[in-house]
Amino acid sequence: MHYRLTTLPNGLRVITQDMPSVNSATIGAWVDTGSRDELEPEAGASHFLEHLLFKGSENLDAHQIAEGFDAIGARHNAFTSKEYTVFWAKVRDADLGFAVEVLSEMLQRPAFRQDEIDSERHVVLEEINMNEDDPTDVAHELFIRRLWSDHPLAPPILGTRDSINAMTRDVITEYWRRRYTPHTVVISAAGRIDHDALVEQVGDRFGDWEGADTTRVTTAAPDSQGVSLRSKDTEQAHLVLGALGLKRSDDRRWAADVADHVFGGGMSSRLFREVREQRGLAYAVHSFRLPFLETGGNAIYVGTTPSQAPEVLKLIRAECDKLATQGLTPEELTRAKGHVKGSLALSLEDSNSRMSRLGRNELVGMTHYSVDEVVEKIEAVPAQDTTDAAAAMYSGPFVLGAVGPFEPGELESYVA
Repeated sequence: MHYRLTTLPNGLRVITQDMPSVNSATIGAWVDTGSRDELEPEAGASHFLEHLLFKGSENLDAHQIAEGFDAIGARHNAFTSKEYTVFWAKVRDADLGFAVEVLSEMLQRPAFRQDEIDSERHVVLEEINMNEDDPTDVAHELFIRRLWSDHPLAPPILGTRDSINAMTRDVITEYWRRRYTPHTVVISAAGRIDHDALVEQVGDRFGDWEGADTTRVTTAAPDSQGVSLRSKDTEQAHLVLGALGLKRSDDRRWAADVADHVFGGGMSSRLFREVREQRGLAYAVHSFRLPFLETGGNAIYVGTTPSQAPEVLKLIRAECDKLATQGLTPEELTRAKGHVKGSLALSLEDSNSRMSRLGRNELVGMTHYSVDEVVEKIEAVPAQDTTDAAAAMYSGPFVLGAVGPFEPGELESYVA
């Protein structure tokens, strides 16, 4: 087996992959909750809570957590997405037990001291301010909000200034009680791992944790089209153009990955070649996918001089139409398959990447394919499947998020 999985009696899952050639291990606690699970008064609670769990528990304060990891030379951090929150640490294999101890304190016994909530509130507000000052982030956020409008995926992960300022200790505590339970957590680890020993350590620290299972509301994606503009006097226009795409479990995802690499995944991609190399219209241009539980999105980001935005958008739309109708050439198909296989192999040389792959797949219910199985699936993708996947992703209707010195209505024709 390329992984081992054990479910504790309380519902918490432990999944590992041994890498006997290394002397370290990366462990992560994957929590099945994100911004899409928040009620209206809780907007931004998932991310706020991520910050607060590092402020300490009933038994460990923030300094003890930070100094403890520093004393063993560990790397540790956390992140929040729309569908999950992750706390992780990379340590020497001999120090894995310490990481389990700290994670167990953070997840099960957060202190939620009022003074620390108030101080961390300012930190989160500064993070919101920082993102608002980055036009690239703003363009992406405008795109996502327009693409999903009133869908649970639309609100920003950080919340808003109003929601963070209004959030009380009771709201945060209730969100933690509802969403943080042994049924919603996966402990994932990769590196020099003794699975049975880790299961015993996790059982000792997490075995008495109680809590009910949770549910997630799924909602049909809206039919979105149009432009969301932040009119601003900038030297560069930031544009994110895209449409609804494939959900996470769609069988066409293998073909979509291949097609997306050809389209805008690297320096040999069509977008990079046409927009940057041949015409010099942008420094940065790339495509990306946003797969979620019941829906997905795909988009192209480009930063260009405002006066060149019409030409760039026309060119991108033409490339979308070409990809959706004509698909890939045999040479592009071969090259893209080689890239996907090679990048997968290189990424899995790192224990952090392996831990993330294991934890994410287990949490969201995806099959744990081995590298050989993924390679087989990529190799088996026929050219017609890439055309079909591209048509599903880039046939519109289109949405545009834009930041730049544009007038209202000026960019509407490029999403028609």
